[in-house]
Formats: sequence, C-alpha cells, structure tokens
Amino acid sequence: MLDWLKPEYIERFLAGLQLTLLVSLLAFALALLVGVVITSMRISRLGPLKTTAFLYVAFFRNVPALALLFLTVFGLPQLGVKMPLLWCAVLVIGLYEGAFAAEALRTGVNSVSVGTTEAARALGCTNSQTLLKVVMPQALRSIVPSIGNLLIKTILATSLLAIIGLEDITGVAQRINIREAQPILFFFSGATYVILCILSGQLTGYIERKVRIIR
Repeated sequence: MLDWLKPEYIERFLAGLQLTLLVSLLAFALALLVGVVITSMRISRLGPLKTTAFLYVAFFRNVPALALLFLTVFGLPQLGVKMPLLWCAVLVIGLYEGAFAAEALRTGVNSVSVGTTEAARALGCTNSQTLLKVVMPQALRSIVPSIGNLLIKTILATSLLAIIGLEDITGVAQRINIREAQPILFFFSGATYVILCILSGQLTGYIERKVRIIR
C-alpha cells in the first residue's frame, strides 16, 4: 500500500522536476533570443535576411518537434557532431519554440505605430537603435499573453525528454512504471505539469498587470 511514496521515488521525482525546470528555462530563453533575431530579420530591408527568416519559421512550424529531436540526437553523431542529450533537448526545443516566438513578436512589431518609429528616427536614432530601443520593448509589452503561452508550451515540450532517455518528471514515471508497475506516477507527473503551467499563467498575468500600469 502506498508503494509509490517510497523515498527513492520521491527523490528521483524531485530530481526529474529539477531537470524539467532547467530545460524549460534554458529553452525558453533560447526561444526568446531566436524570436528577436528572426523577427529582426523578417522586418529587415535586406531580401536575403527576410527570405532566410521566412524559411526558418516555415520549417520549424511545420516539422514535429519529436522528429527534430531524433534528427539531432541520432543524426548529428553521424556527421561527427556529438552533444550531451541535455543540450540536444535545449537546442531543439529552443529553436522549435523560437519560430513561434518570432511570429508572436512580428505581430507585436506590426502593432507599433508608424509614428513611433518616425519619431525615433527624427530624434537621430539609427534603424537598429529604433528597433532595439523603441520598437522591440513596445512589441514585447503588447504580446505578454503570447509569451506566457510560449512558456507553457515550452514546459510541456520537455516531456519529450523521456523519449531520449532523460529522467525528467515523465521519464522518472516511465522508468519506475516499467520496473515496478506504478502507473499512478503518471498521474503525479501530469499533475505537476498542470501546477507548473498554472503558475506560469499566474506569473504572466502579474507581468501583464504591471505592464498596464507602466503604460
């Protein structure tokens, strides 16, 4: 009775939670960075940059994250490129979610009035200064809910770690269940995702309220 409360299980589950949070935060940071870079390329006046950014978004939005993960984990070693599984997961999830971040940012950029950018240029700002110091901050404020959804998607995407052998919260439940038949651990795994996503939503709401006050 209550075999699933063994200290060993709890310890492994907490370690899996740490891995889930680590990958989520690193991948989310990478996704935001990629989103800013790709958005900057999309609104650039240089044709090759716009085309490259368009193709990037089109590729990553239409290829399953699992296929990209397998390609990275099993394909790159064939080319002589070897990375730890942790960094493979961070890279794939970050690049994948970065495409969605770029689209959200592009929507935010388009919402910034032309008069704002013209005023910045009239004050002597270069195109890059206008983009980074005027347009991007306003764009980010306008898409806080979308960024919050991106964080939730990133957290849920970490469940893919179990497939490549990493012990995140899903991987821990999977391995213990295979060895000792404890399917209830999947319930706790799912409940943990629910809690993490609810907390992320609460954080997003808090930031959104603060942004409204600043405005």
